[in-house]
Amino acid sequence: MSQQKEINGVVIEDTFAEAFPMAWARVIVTAENRHWLDAACRAATGFATSVIGCKVEAGVERYLDDAPDGRPGASLLFFTMGKKQLDEQLLNRIGQAIMTCPTTAAYNGAPSGDMMDIGARLRYFGDGFQMSKVVDGRRYWRIPVMEGEFVVEENFGRREGVGGGNFLILAETQDAALEAARAAVEAIEPMDGVILPFPGGVVRSGSKVGSRYKFLKASTNTSYCPTIRRQTQSALIEGVNSVTEVVIDGVDEASVAAAMKAGISAACEKGGIKMISAGNYGGNLGPFHLKLHLII
Repeated sequence: MSQQKEINGVVIEDTFAEAFPMAWARVIVTAENRHWLDAACRAATGFATSVIGCKVEAGVERYLDDAPDGRPGASLLFFTMGKKQLDEQLLNRIGQAIMTCPTTAAYNGAPSGDMMDIGARLRYFGDGFQMSKVVDGRRYWRIPVMEGEFVVEENFGRREGVGGGNFLILAETQDAALEAARAAVEAIEPMDGVILPFPGGVVRSGSKVGSRYKFLKASTNTSYCPTIRRQTQSALIEGVNSVTEVVIDGVDEASVAAAMKAGISAACEKGGIKMISAGNYGGNLGPFHLKLHLII
């Protein structure tokens, strides 16, 4: 039997977060000012919380002081379950959400790895009037648009990363759960190499694999739902009345583990937290088993 571990009196369950391989890409977006930059970031990362329904998970990694063209910039990360899906998502989101936003440009933030010819295909929107230039061995396309021109790099890198890192915050009340979750998010957001794809970085509707309905591949995580604890095999200890989850995608396992540690430590600083746990499926979903006791 393992020794019980605590942080500030909060029990850290001896379990693991089960994460899985994902393909990822980094897109550097720039714009004339922060207003248009934020508009592009919101559009490009919209409807990208979970691959279960959105087919992609995306978010702002960080804002940049050293963007390629010297303008306000942001680094966006996109994660999918396969290489083909990443290619499709990047083509659509750069073409439909970034190119359409005034003053923007899009650059490859992952120069190594497999290359996707995103800019090379988007150039055809220029209807034959597009122009290209090679700088330091990298080709950029200038596509004429009504507002001016859209600059996009020809190729974007595709690499292997880790998705689904997570931890659960088991709290006495909804307010306590949300306060701890927000503290965790604020601790993780400044970190490089990771994103929190869900709204505000927090998941209220954690899922399990499978359902009693054959047409669903995922359903609510019944073991952690307080309102049905008497009707199901509950994993909730006495005094827990609300659970929130923080899900983390990262460029590698070490980045996800570091983010989990920072988030858990911040959450345990708040009152009303009974336990920290994690979502896993007995090791059947993914090969990355991020053990909470080792992480903290």
